[in-house]
Amino acid sequence: MTDQHQATRVHAFTDDALGDLDATGVAERIRNREISALEAVDAAIQRSQQVEESLQALQHSDFDRARERAQNPGSAEFAGVPAAFKDNIKVGGMPMTEGSQALPATPQPKDGRIAAQFRQTGIIPIGTTTMPEFGWTATTETLTRQTHNPWHLDYSSGGSSGGSAAWVASGVVPIAHGNDGGGSIRIPAAVCGLVGLKPTRGRLRLTDGGEAMPVRVVTDSVLARSVRDVAGFYLAAQRVHRNRLLAPIEDVDRPIDRPLRIGLLIDSPVAPPTDAATRSSVEALGRLLEGLGHHVEPYSLPVPEFFKTDFIDYWRFLAMAAKGGGERMFGSGFDPAKLEPLTLGLAEQGKKRVWKAPIFISRLLASSAASRVAFAKGPDVVLTPVLSHTTPKLGYLAADLSADEHFRRLVDYTGFTPLHNATGAPALSVPCGQTDKGLPIGAMLSSNHGTESLLLRLALQIEQAQPWRRIQD
Repeated sequence: MTDQHQATRVHAFTDDALGDLDATGVAERIRNREISALEAVDAAIQRSQQVEESLQALQHSDFDRARERAQNPGSAEFAGVPAAFKDNIKVGGMPMTEGSQALPATPQPKDGRIAAQFRQTGIIPIGTTTMPEFGWTATTETLTRQTHNPWHLDYSSGGSSGGSAAWVASGVVPIAHGNDGGGSIRIPAAVCGLVGLKPTRGRLRLTDGGEAMPVRVVTDSVLARSVRDVAGFYLAAQRVHRNRLLAPIEDVDRPIDRPLRIGLLIDSPVAPPTDAATRSSVEALGRLLEGLGHHVEPYSLPVPEFFKTDFIDYWRFLAMAAKGGGERMFGSGFDPAKLEPLTLGLAEQGKKRVWKAPIFISRLLASSAASRVAFAKGPDVVLTPVLSHTTPKLGYLAADLSADEHFRRLVDYTGFTPLHNATGAPALSVPCGQTDKGLPIGAMLSSNHGTESLLLRLALQIEQAQPWRRIQD
């Protein structure tokens, strides 16, 4: 690492109760009484204060209640582990502003379904983290603030779960909530050097209001620095609520122990060709997998020509619903006059295209069955980049860009992730390389519905063979 990279990199790792442990390690120390939950929570709060001026990743703090909860952390798997929620789920006693000035900062009366399930795993949230307005874009920038990538402060931390990613990558907390409606967990995981799983649709409880979405593209999950943390979280969450229609998540205590057929796809069928740095990193991971005994061969993803337009139309449809039904969706005090250019532009285009809703909704719904058939006939796992090019600097997807230019750049950047939101299939982002500026590059592993354990075992094998880079080194 050059001196220049060191000067632009920020982290909070230090010799305190959290050390450089992942969430599983912190939970073990608390369980063994080597540290107390209060010491862990205090360390996370102090770390957040240390890096907040540089990162701008905290939306609303909940420090006092976190300390109170740490006095009696319970006995769940992650009891006492400090964490964070993204600012778009209902957390009792906390505002939910969705990254938007249009929503009032009114505390929610009680935990919603997702916050309740997450808290029952034992984690203690110390606050909520930043996001772009309504999560429309792949960076965490609004008209009033920018969240910086801790690996290089001039660059984006991804989006829309960029605040959570910045905190986990910088060591503020070992694990944090995020959600993914078009790549919003996998993208920040990729650009911040983390592990991020978009699970099979229905794996966790449904997001509050999710039942109103014609196509349930949004799924909740976590961002973490280790595969075992992601796997352990799902085991713990499964004990709170299990979807009996899906195969259970297994205890991922060992890597995959059999050769897999892995399809390698480097260029997205719906975006410009992948850039050289990303291409090189993902191809190198393919060679590593071959060396581990897997059969890797080029793969052509069977994506219909109309998918890109359908997903864009659905994104616009959701923006139109948010603008027009904001008070019904978010409560009194919603002020559409304070919406940002991207939301307004998407909503305006949505009005022009709403007549096609029966067509694009029905085709997006049908993509789930098509995905199952494709995986049944094809490889066990598909390996692709997460993004079509490396992490852009802050401002490339700025909130004050015209909606048309912003969305053009966004669509060209996110050529791989939206498909899994439509189909409901699982996809996992893992670190696989770095740019010449020292920023992480991510690869994506995807597979058939209900096969998260397969992806996690494969990721564990990769992690053991090629340990992730550490920001503090």
